[in-house]
Amino acid sequence: MTDEKTRRPAGRLIAAAAVLGLVAGAAAIYVKETWSGNGAGGAGVQTAASCPLAKETVAAVTPFLKGQVAAMAPADDPRPMTGLAFTGDGGKPLTLDDFAGKTLLVNLWATWCVPCREEMPALNALQAAMGGDRFEVVAINIDTGDDEKPKAFLEETGVDALGLYRDASMGVFNTLKKEGLAFGLPVTLLLDANGCLVAAMNGPAIWDSADAKALVTAATGVAPKG
Repeated sequence: MTDEKTRRPAGRLIAAAAVLGLVAGAAAIYVKETWSGNGAGGAGVQTAASCPLAKETVAAVTPFLKGQVAAMAPADDPRPMTGLAFTGDGGKPLTLDDFAGKTLLVNLWATWCVPCREEMPALNALQAAMGGDRFEVVAINIDTGDDEKPKAFLEETGVDALGLYRDASMGVFNTLKKEGLAFGLPVTLLLDANGCLVAAMNGPAIWDSADAKALVTAATGVAPKG
């Protein structure tokens, strides 16, 4: 459970994110622009034709996009995101297709992004409470350079349930920006078990809250552990 010190800053950040959302592109101040992409040649974001069942999931989760996760918006055009590429432990190449069969909460973060740092312990707690064969939090760090800085941050903050996933090229962010899904950091996507977009948001949330867990349960049918 998140203590009061964690909840208070996160609550302020959510309020700030709501205000910033009224100013187009305001959150982009957290991101250093690059020209790299991700999933070139159609491997990143694809058409909605292969997501015929995703709209049912969108309808199922929409009533739960409230409270601490009210900033997350249901997808108008669910489409596959499985080709987004990044690396795992030891620099192993991965795409979201490697997580097929799991509902995913994909979060893009950086050590230089203050709201990202604030919400990381809550994402860790959500993974600890609900992660398993049917759900995973995939938090992708987009710091440039090597793994040392993000790895040290996770260790210092006691984040032990999340994998160290990275994209030092920022290609994942740039692809999502082109798709109108990313304006700054953090960026969070909810994907169904087929890798199809269900909902998305820019800005932080209290991911270990009852609202967040209810949203994951609605998407997966899985209740929190314990």
